Order: sequence, then structure tokens, then C-alpha cells
Amino acid sequence: MSDSDSPRVTRLLPDAVHQAVRPGTAVVRLETTHERRGVLDGAWWPRSRDIAAELPSLITALTQYLGPITRVGLDADAWEELPTRMTIDDRVVHIDSSPVGDDTVLITRGEQDLFSLLVIPPHATPDAARAAMAEAVRADSATQAEQILVDTGTDRAG
Repeated sequence: MSDSDSPRVTRLLPDAVHQAVRPGTAVVRLETTHERRGVLDGAWWPRSRDIAAELPSLITALTQYLGPITRVGLDADAWEELPTRMTIDDRVVHIDSSPVGDDTVLITRGEQDLFSLLVIPPHATPDAARAAMAEAVRADSATQAEQILVDTGTDRAG
């Protein structure tokens, strides 16, 4: 499929979502430009490390903007009791886990379209979470997830 044949996602999450971030809220921001030049496509701030409690709201929000999500890749060491799949909004979402320790979640839309999201630790302060999200969605950012968390004071020690 050529670039001209591939679907272009033009709907963006509103900036107000980023400004209204509160402790205990799952927040997602995505860079959905066609170029997608940054290392990360967005960020997610889950309320806990309980994937069964957190993943459904993320998948529901992403599905509204990206279409059906088929697969999620997670760091096995960062989450409690990872299942191999979950049914969310009447769709089976497959969950791949590995002990990568890279502070990201990989979201697959359709067969192969991959989005990489920075995972903000649940203990992060709102200001630190906002700063990390802003860096994660910069189109030209080459900063890796772990470094963003260190630079913004949101790394795992907490």
C-alpha cells in the first residue's frame, strides 16, 4: 500500500485534556501527524499498576481517535498480573509482555500500525506528568522514554 493509499488520521485529542491533568486520571496525548518523526507518539498516565483496571479506559479512548486497537505491548516488570488478552468494548485485545524496562506501552492499530506511548508512573505529580507528556508529543523529540522520566522527575523511584 502506498502512502497515498494509507488512511490519514486527522482527529487530535484536544489540548484541554493536557491542561486538565489531575492525579489519579488516565491521560493520553498523541501526535497523529502522518510523518510521526518523534521517538514517541504520546503519553499515558495510569492511576495504578493494575493493568486490568487501567487498560480498558486507555483502549476505549484510543479506539475513538485511532480505530480498533488489536494488540498492546507492555513491560512485564512494570505491571501486576498481566493477562495474555482482554475483552474491551466487545473486542479482544492481545497483550504481549516482556521484561524490557523501557517505560513505554506499544499500541497496535489494525494489523501493523504501531504507536509508542510513554508511561507516566502513577506516583507522578501533575506538573511533572505535564512536562513529561509535553516532551513525549514533541514531533521532533529524539529523547527516549526513560530519559524523559528522569529529566522531569517522574522516574520509577517513588
